[in-house]
Amino acid sequence: MGRCGTRTWQELLVLLGGLWMWGSGAQPTPPSPTRSAVPPLKFRLAGYPRKHNEGRIEVFYNEEWGTICDDDFTLANAQVLCRQLGFVGATGWAHSAKYGKGVGRIWLDNVNCAGNEKSIRDCKHRGWGNSDCSHEEDAGVICKDERIPGFKDSNVIETEQSHVEEVRLRAVVSGSRRRLPVTEGIVEVRYKDGWAQICDEGWDSKNSRVICGMMGFPAEKKVNRNFYKRLKRAARMRGRSTRPGRRLASKSQPKQKRREDVGPRKRLFAERQQLNYRLHSVSCTGTEVHISMCTFQFYRGNSSAACSSGMPAVVSCLPGPLFATGGAQKKKQRQQQQSQPRIRLKGGAKAGEGRVEVLKNNEWGTICDDRWNLLSASVVCRELGFGSAKEALTGARMGQGTGPIHLNEVQCLGTEKSLWSCPFKNITQEDCKHTEDAAVRCNIPYMGYENLIRLSGGRSRFEGRVEVAVGAAEGDEPRWGLVCGEGWGTLEAMVACRQLGLGFANHGLQETWYWDASNVTEMVLSGVKCAGHELSLSHCQHHGSSLNCRNTGTRFAAGVICSETASDLLLHAPLVQETAYIEDRPLHMLYCAAEENCLSSSARHANWPYGHRRLLRFSSQIHNNGRADFRPKAGRHSWVWHECHRHYHSMDIFTHYDILTPNGTKVAEGHKASFCLEDTECEADVAKRYECANFGEQGITVGCWDLYRHDIDCQWIDITDVKPGNYILQVVINPNFEVAESDFTNNAMKCNCKYDGHRIWVHSCHIGDALSEEASKRFEQYPGQLNNQIS
Repeated sequence: MGRCGTRTWQELLVLLGGLWMWGSGAQPTPPSPTRSAVPPLKFRLAGYPRKHNEGRIEVFYNEEWGTICDDDFTLANAQVLCRQLGFVGATGWAHSAKYGKGVGRIWLDNVNCAGNEKSIRDCKHRGWGNSDCSHEEDAGVICKDERIPGFKDSNVIETEQSHVEEVRLRAVVSGSRRRLPVTEGIVEVRYKDGWAQICDEGWDSKNSRVICGMMGFPAEKKVNRNFYKRLKRAARMRGRSTRPGRRLASKSQPKQKRREDVGPRKRLFAERQQLNYRLHSVSCTGTEVHISMCTFQFYRGNSSAACSSGMPAVVSCLPGPLFATGGAQKKKQRQQQQSQPRIRLKGGAKAGEGRVEVLKNNEWGTICDDRWNLLSASVVCRELGFGSAKEALTGARMGQGTGPIHLNEVQCLGTEKSLWSCPFKNITQEDCKHTEDAAVRCNIPYMGYENLIRLSGGRSRFEGRVEVAVGAAEGDEPRWGLVCGEGWGTLEAMVACRQLGLGFANHGLQETWYWDASNVTEMVLSGVKCAGHELSLSHCQHHGSSLNCRNTGTRFAAGVICSETASDLLLHAPLVQETAYIEDRPLHMLYCAAEENCLSSSARHANWPYGHRRLLRFSSQIHNNGRADFRPKAGRHSWVWHECHRHYHSMDIFTHYDILTPNGTKVAEGHKASFCLEDTECEADVAKRYECANFGEQGITVGCWDLYRHDIDCQWIDITDVKPGNYILQVVINPNFEVAESDFTNNAMKCNCKYDGHRIWVHSCHIGDALSEEASKRFEQYPGQLNNQIS
């Protein structure tokens, strides 16, 4: 049946996991001819588990089914929707995808109904298709179990379900069941209170490709069907041999004969009667992101004779490099890592999500979201070693990128091996802005990492003391313990929040006495040191079983505060290049700067107040391109007052300035404390939020920037002791990771510079991760300018 257009809607759109229904936007009386110009909306209840009068609310708009986000959702919204479904009203609503996550578009967000509207069209909302949500925020409704008298529509309550929502891959060999991810097994779909199989008659590699994509794998591989056929025959024999009257004969068989049977360790099916076929005649093109988009048919009524000449569909998938296990796969992973990819994801909290960036002419850039869809997004996901795409995100939902916008109107068929094989248009600056950067969320394999960590004692699920499970063998209860807070910081908290599925880290806490609400008191993990990109704390460096923690009391256990969004700071590189100059500043004007350690160490031995220091000065303009405001780590109560400059420091070290030799040796350094983090200027549609005057709140709003002018104290590097030569100027924002960001790889900026003892030339300034590996190597091997003509 599947998506055949010749079928009636009643036959086509029935949801797995309960009874489904769809209604039109019409009221009990037929719509008048004047309203027929606007196609009526259709609605249905979906999801599992649920009753016939509750479920995830889905709306049919613009020839496509989609969901509604739970942001600002109220009972009044549910009242309107339930009436459109033919019920007299609503008794409640559900948030956070209680009835499961939908697929496809999220049509509505921030819906605000008064409750008396005739249609959801009449309620306020952000506009059709304009949403900043994921399907984890799909809204549901609970309607009164009473129909509107005389309500006439196509709202037929079906007794059969004909829509596939939830799919799993069930490993059948016990050894495989223990290993994650599950890469091979029987394909099963959710049906009523359990799971049902798919008949493999006519099953091909395109179907397998779709299933593997849903499970988070980039490709499928051939299955040894003969192995499963032998197990199936053995299961049939086992079923017959255990019937009454034959049990004794079975026990009296010779040992050698019984060994030929397949024991519990390799049992595929316990008994023939346990199979419950639900789907058959599945036919996919291979480009679908979900099996529900393929054509298929359902077994109706009594399916005891179903799939008589076939067997359950079995799929085997190839994991991507990030999830590879075993020697051969890891070797392949190392080979792939040796050559730099031409595509990457940035700004996402979880693996497999982020802003799409591509490498062109040795420079990383973004993709404009015009015509961006699931087909193109799936090509990106599979190219990066993930499954098919869950969502194709538009409108810079994963933060704005920097640099060029390389591609526009990408139109993949879905079969391409690389995004670069897809048709696209080259971009001009007038076509797109970074507010239109495209992003993706990919399906990734289930690894079970979130079962090995939990939070306790916090005020919400986003905060608490970190507890980890250790030493849990198969079937045993895990032993929960605490993490030593010594050395615990933002990078470690980032990994913990990612493992918990709670987004980004807001704070990593070394003391958690105020969250002392758990009976877990034993410290089991110490010396945790993460790079920040790991999927689990177990992937970070740590002391292992040899605990080494000076303070083992529970108050010194590590904690986290997580957040769904984070800031992302980066320096405006061209401004540094345009404003750099040398100043010889008299020592009598540098007393305050010396007090704040803004001069090199040799300044202590100078003949104060006589003489001068040679300073390389430049302006720095720091933008927040993330999805949350950048706020100082410490609150106003702990800011430090500096009497000499007469201002507060909200962060002791906000920026590092260094002069490096081409081989990376530091020859001069400076630092800038954040005496004033504020919104100097903002983009056209963004209002300033932070201002330092009158002890105001400090921070940088999303879409704004903070400007430190070249003529401010400490906005320099003391190069008095630097000899003439060729150097690299490096500026690093938030160098100690004191404040969490979505991406730390773009916090450094580098420039080439030539110093002849009197003048300095600064050029080729760029953000640290903006160039290809090859171009970065050439930059670091820069031999120096032969003259002052910079091409």
